[in-house]
Amino acid sequence: MTTNVSGDVKKDINRSLVIGVLLIVLGIVAIALPSVSTIFAETWFALILISSGFAKLVYATETRAQGGFVWKLLLSGLYIATGIMLFVYPLNGILTLTLLLGSFLLTEGVFELILAFRLRPQQNWTWVLGDGIITLILGAMIWFQFPFNAPWLIGTLVGVSILFTGVSRVGLSLNARSALNQSEATSA
Repeated sequence: MTTNVSGDVKKDINRSLVIGVLLIVLGIVAIALPSVSTIFAETWFALILISSGFAKLVYATETRAQGGFVWKLLLSGLYIATGIMLFVYPLNGILTLTLLLGSFLLTEGVFELILAFRLRPQQNWTWVLGDGIITLILGAMIWFQFPFNAPWLIGTLVGVSILFTGVSRVGLSLNARSALNQSEATSA
């Protein structure tokens, strides 16, 4: 029984290439319509919290004999209530998520700076220092422009992430296609 491995690999590469192009288009749309993509991202996050809350509720009931049942119920309730709140009040959710992102980046930036100075005797410690400074600046920019940046910030960042994921996927797919073509040429 002979199989066409080369044909299957080409199909996988082409499928990956199409997905990469689709991600690029979606990323560009998200960047072009940042308010819409922000609402979409916030709603998606709300649905994830609600789903997680129900999963935790099922887990709590299945493991109630193992202890901590009340705490597991409270935790699942917190997830569900937070998700519903974000779903019902998306503007408040967007403001909250923007503040959380700014706080996260400020905290990460401080930790990166501390790490950089602890790594100072090592070679290339300045890369960590640069990362910390940039992260700290990004967090400060979010905080100092709040709440004016909230309607577009999360959607833009999600769009940029999707765009670069698509670009890297296209690059990897084209590289794999080139490697496959070279391997076929040398084996022929």
